[in-house]
Amino acid sequence: MISIDSFLRYNRQMMLPGIGEAGQEKIQQAKVLVIGAGGLGCPVLQYLAAAGIGTLGIVDFDIVELHNLHRQILYNDEQIGESKAVTAKKVLQKLNPGLNYNVYDQKLTSENAADLIRDFDMVVDGSDNFSTRYLVNDKCVLLNKPLVYGSILNFEGQMAVFNHKGSKNLRDLFPSPPDPKDVPNCSLNGVMGTLPGILGSMMAHETIKLITDLSVLHDELIIYDTLQWKFIKLNF
Repeated sequence: MISIDSFLRYNRQMMLPGIGEAGQEKIQQAKVLVIGAGGLGCPVLQYLAAAGIGTLGIVDFDIVELHNLHRQILYNDEQIGESKAVTAKKVLQKLNPGLNYNVYDQKLTSENAADLIRDFDMVVDGSDNFSTRYLVNDKCVLLNKPLVYGSILNFEGQMAVFNHKGSKNLRDLFPSPPDPKDVPNCSLNGVMGTLPGILGSMMAHETIKLITDLSVLHDELIIYDTLQWKFIKLNF
């Protein structure tokens, strides 16, 4: 049963076909682990918290730096030098204090990944490197957890949903990670500050759809070119 406070907070999304009270209850009972509290993780966390996700896990070992602030708008100048995961929890608690926030201020490794992922219903990967993306993907496959995947560079974003109701995973799309020396990154190639906000919102949107059993991407990769406003959906 949805409380009066919950109805007043969430009634606009509860009006949507396919959500309603039953869908909101699913949202409030869901446990979602977000890998990375950086460019993609910030909007993902903000929108999932605002939607009322019952338990949000936050994995990040990094600290807030000045160059983060043009795109990671969960943070501000006063928080430079502080833990991203811990700071994210403090900010999100002010946005929606009625949720459970589990902070993991540590690096995701092959030794701890399964233990971190095991207790959650699904994972959202906002990491910024291929080794972590493949590690997260492989552990989600091992534990049979759905994975919402996203990546960004320059003006372009990509998004997919892996390992959901028999769908394929990252290795079906890209069997192995590229050579690190051939991989472009935001530190050297840059990224438009608004891009992670756009794609992170899309990832949060897809996560909420997944929780409420609405139609989600299935063996499909979204490629979104925000410079030319080209939107491509590829089947794989």
